[in-house]
Amino acid sequence: MRIFRSIDIAGSGLTAHRLWMDTISGNLANVNTTRTPDGGPYVRRVPVFQERLMEAVGDQENRVKKGWFGMYSSSGVRVSDIGTDPTPPRLAYQPDHPDANSEGYVAFPNVNVVREMTDMMVASRAYEANLSVVETGKTMWNGGLDIMRS
Repeated sequence: MRIFRSIDIAGSGLTAHRLWMDTISGNLANVNTTRTPDGGPYVRRVPVFQERLMEAVGDQENRVKKGWFGMYSSSGVRVSDIGTDPTPPRLAYQPDHPDANSEGYVAFPNVNVVREMTDMMVASRAYEANLSVVETGKTMWNGGLDIMRS
């Protein structure tokens, strides 16, 4: 049924955007972390989204070959990786800082608070949109059940 397919697609978006918001929260929490276990400052993390279209296309081809269209295919989005931002760290002259180099500069994370907050707003709006799709599908399904009961 197409309602379930819509809910499945929106559900994958909910999961992906929630992970994006969690990643942003981690970036904001480490905005001043100058020393990590790997050495050097914290490096901004970014989720890499990937469409699940190939899974849907493969399922569709199998159904066409079998002549069976009853099941719906899973499609949507998923997070394929949590990558790192290649932007160099921000250098600040603070010779008294314990992590300062020989010239007195401290390498701070490449996290820009304004960018992170903008990304958080985008991820939050996308999450809300996907949630609205799920709620609408649920309302439509319940309406259909009510019609069948009458």
